[in-house]
Amino acid sequence: MSETKRGDGMSVASATRLEFFIIGIGVVALLLIFQPFSLRLFAIGCALVVLAALSNNLLPLCEPGVPPRTVAMAVLIVAVIFVVVVGLSLISAYLYGRLFVGAP
Repeated sequence: MSETKRGDGMSVASATRLEFFIIGIGVVALLLIFQPFSLRLFAIGCALVVLAALSNNLLPLCEPGVPPRTVAMAVLIVAVIFVVVVGLSLISAYLYGRLFVGAP
């Protein structure tokens, strides 16, 4: 079998690079969280953990022959779901503050 597949999909090398990049984000995030030097690096690590968790949904698509358009569509779907969940959580926190914390 050859190193790359014929067609419009990703090659073996590009699928492997994408997979290692996604896993690498998680490793870097963990290193930044557990370093004892800087709170700023800790905050960056916390943001990277969220990014790594969301990007782990793309790991099943890191196979040779999968079109890059499919991966891009999956990225858009995950991003839309993230934005919707963040929006709902912000709205619920605002309503909680207005209805239950505010003075009568």
